[in-house]
Amino acid sequence: MSKDGSTAYASVTFEVKAKDVDDAGLEGRFTEATGRQLFAATSQLVHLAGWMAQDEGDTPELHGLAQGYYAHSFRLAAEAGDAELSATALRGLAVQCVDLGYRAEAVQLGEACVEYGRHLDNPRAVAYYEATLANAAAQDDDRHMATKHLAMSETAIGRPAVAGSDSWAAHYSPGRWAHESGMILSRLGDLDAAEEHLHLALDIHGLDRRRTRAIVLADLGGVRLRQGDIDGAMATWRDFLDCADGIRSVKVQAALRDMRVRLRRYSAVPEAQQLRERAGHITD
Repeated sequence: MSKDGSTAYASVTFEVKAKDVDDAGLEGRFTEATGRQLFAATSQLVHLAGWMAQDEGDTPELHGLAQGYYAHSFRLAAEAGDAELSATALRGLAVQCVDLGYRAEAVQLGEACVEYGRHLDNPRAVAYYEATLANAAAQDDDRHMATKHLAMSETAIGRPAVAGSDSWAAHYSPGRWAHESGMILSRLGDLDAAEEHLHLALDIHGLDRRRTRAIVLADLGGVRLRQGDIDGAMATWRDFLDCADGIRSVKVQAALRDMRVRLRRYSAVPEAQQLRERAGHITD
């Protein structure tokens, strides 16, 4: 993808039998079903471009770029008649609204996201969308709605995953659910349950990417600090810095800045100062 976000190239492979390839297909004429598959594949690609733009940096230009990609992904999903892709695009918009502080809009998008995914047979997708609404509601200080949809998300994530599904939502693992749920619980003030869920993400289910693991460690350090466990927070943040070094991500950078600010009040503690200096080097 070009730096300005105006152009992107990708290889999309469709598996078909040789006997099904005819002159019409080679000339760009195809059935309605194939057309819907093309719209669906393009929707996924555009959604990925939106996610990349959102994770590239915290600037108005990149936020606007991500929003445009997510909105276009939703339109393509509608053309494809794919409810799951539609819900996933709405989730992208809802998460962006949460990040930008548009709480009411985030709740409305979360509700639409859940509505699109209501009749899906993929339990991980259902868990993904219910957690989206729970998070938006928690950010909006609606404890009742957040608790209700978090419970519905937990029920869904506990069901067996659909075999062979490769959709975006199908990759919402129990580990990712535990992380998101932990942060929702933290927002609701249930710090003990939040810590338990974050440990679940790290220790039981594990996380397959350094970026994701770094973000969970940063969040866990913040929860421990709010619990008054300063030593535990600094130990966790030390692991976070080990994991974050070399990762290019706006969320990791935001976590580094947040940690440095929170450690200022402990300037008399040598380890706190060392952590701040290390974080400064990674940020720079």
